Amino acid sequence: MGLRMLLLTIMFVLPTGTAITFILKMYGGLAEPVKHPVSYFNLKNNKMKRVKTLGLTIILVIIFFGCEEVKDPAGQRNIGVVPMLSNVSGILIGGESSSFIQFTVGLASGTTVDDGEIEVSMQDNFERVKIADLTSFPSTFNFTLGQIAEKLGEINAGDIIYIEVVTTKNGISTRSNAALSLIVFCEYDKALAAGSYHSISTDWASEGDILITSDPVDQYTVYVSGLETIEGVNEDQGPLVMHIDPVTFVVTADKTVLASETWWGDTNIAYEGTGLFNSCTGKYSMNFHITVDGGDYGINAFTFTRN
Repeated sequence: MGLRMLLLTIMFVLPTGTAITFILKMYGGLAEPVKHPVSYFNLKNNKMKRVKTLGLTIILVIIFFGCEEVKDPAGQRNIGVVPMLSNVSGILIGGESSSFIQFTVGLASGTTVDDGEIEVSMQDNFERVKIADLTSFPSTFNFTLGQIAEKLGEINAGDIIYIEVVTTKNGISTRSNAALSLIVFCEYDKALAAGSYHSISTDWASEGDILITSDPVDQYTVYVSGLETIEGVNEDQGPLVMHIDPVTFVVTADKTVLASETWWGDTNIAYEGTGLFNSCTGKYSMNFHITVDGGDYGINAFTFTRN
């Protein structure tokens, strides 16, 4: 893994308040002073003590609701027969009433219900409205943004639509513990996907400005420069290549070596991963698997926000 995993920080504070950090190497004793804030090394060392595996953030996510303190007026959760949602596809785009979401509702083998319905709501108010009845299982549904708007009223880009399933058996209504949370996206704008960005990663203890440029031929391919520069590393490789799916806005980052050598001793540090591009704000929410020769640093969450 290199010396990054072996760094120990000793902090001495002079009367003037000046901080001098010495790196005690595993081999060779004390090295020359390195002028990085002590918090930088503490964060990096803490990072090495754990490997976080983060789920892919996509447009169609399954939200698992926690225990509810207030009784749900629309029915209890997980009491009786709980339906399952699968085969989710499609995307909702603001201003395009024909954009759609499609999914399948099923039941566990051997279970039955007396009645069922699909409900929709918007944002956080959960003022649910029935949009369809469930008469058989499994059933596949396809709702356009226009159909949903007929039930909920005006829907704008950036709004969040919730779709839930309610089933009834022996007089007991059960709301599915899983719901679809759908972001209403804007149309893709090449100019909004590139430019000066601010990168933040709590997992990787990294923050600073980066540059994203668009491919001159393929507007859905972008190049990211500066992720290792903000680490104080000579970024002599790269840039990181990322592809934006024109239908789902899911982002795929090709495995790319960004720097031949790091100041902590690792070589050929590379990034790859997946994430989501918000076509309304230009924000990228990414999960990068960071590797080096002979090892890796797991999956780390990053956000890129336009400056």
